[in-house]
Amino acid sequence: MPATPPATPLRWDIFCQVIDNFGDIGVCWRLAANLAQRGCTVRLRVDDASALAWMAPDGLDGVQVLPYDAPWDASHPPQAVVEAFGCAAPAPYLDALARQPAPLLNLEYLSAEDYVLRCHRLPSPILHGPGQGLTRWFFYPGFTAGTGGLLREPDLLPRQALFDRQAWRQQHGVRADAVAISLFCYEPAALPHWLQQCTAHADWQLLVTPGRATAAVQKNMNEKGLNPLPAKREKLLFLKSCSQTDFDALLWACDLNLVRGEDSLVRALWAGQPLVWHIYPQDDNAHHAKLQAFLDWLHAPASLRDFHYAWNGMADAQTLPQVDGPMLAQWRDCIQAARTRLLAQNSLIDQLQMFISEKS
Repeated sequence: MPATPPATPLRWDIFCQVIDNFGDIGVCWRLAANLAQRGCTVRLRVDDASALAWMAPDGLDGVQVLPYDAPWDASHPPQAVVEAFGCAAPAPYLDALARQPAPLLNLEYLSAEDYVLRCHRLPSPILHGPGQGLTRWFFYPGFTAGTGGLLREPDLLPRQALFDRQAWRQQHGVRADAVAISLFCYEPAALPHWLQQCTAHADWQLLVTPGRATAAVQKNMNEKGLNPLPAKREKLLFLKSCSQTDFDALLWACDLNLVRGEDSLVRALWAGQPLVWHIYPQDDNAHHAKLQAFLDWLHAPASLRDFHYAWNGMADAQTLPQVDGPMLAQWRDCIQAARTRLLAQNSLIDQLQMFISEKS
């Protein structure tokens, strides 16, 4: 059974720099909200908070959003500091932290690769420059014991149990007998082949998220000279921007989730429905090894691997498997088994709290 983290709520500072695609701020907001749910107070220091207007429109008690370079508050110093995804706190902040020390963590990107086990919880003393004398600890999320685990809020399972799937589908225009498929992607080379598959299945409906996914689908339709309006009514549902809570509901309501990046992958795993991951592409193809490691941990069946390879440009787009009911059932069994393994582990927040207690 997972261990019980310390109950004492702390003051946390979380630093986030928004690079692109809102993934960094998405993870950091979930981290902040998760801590606040446990009674902690959190200052989320971010260089661009604009996405929170739709991602978390109501905010949350216990979470204060501040500019990235907001001044140090000597009267309420942090008891734990997180620099998310390799960003560094401003020099004046680090110097002040060195005078009133608290554990300093670099929360790294999620991966199933072997190096995560080797690097998780490693120290990096700051020997000179801003923050001299502090130790920066590397904290790696992960899928297995020996890593930092995944974000999972305390009320996740009760919320899922109470979720009215049919009511959500009816409210959002999904037919009762439809195979509902969410599409949250970049610009996969296999998208034209996937759209052809969706068109060929009379009972499929594709729920397209706003931004790059919608632009990619509409671009494909325009290139083929298709009128998007009839297609929208019959096969495609173009969604509006939604909060993280509503995005979770989308994943719970669908029969297949095509997701991208880090946050939505984790949420799709918790949803327990078949999923395909569009991993963030890197120029040196380093993402290929990262995707392969994930599929190995997942114990993905051959058809799910083949879909991932074509979807992520690791194989010819024409090799995209023809998805059917039995294949989806096999994928669902795979994801459900992975979800069960993950639920047996301590969550990321549990492990962070225990680590801070250990280092304080």
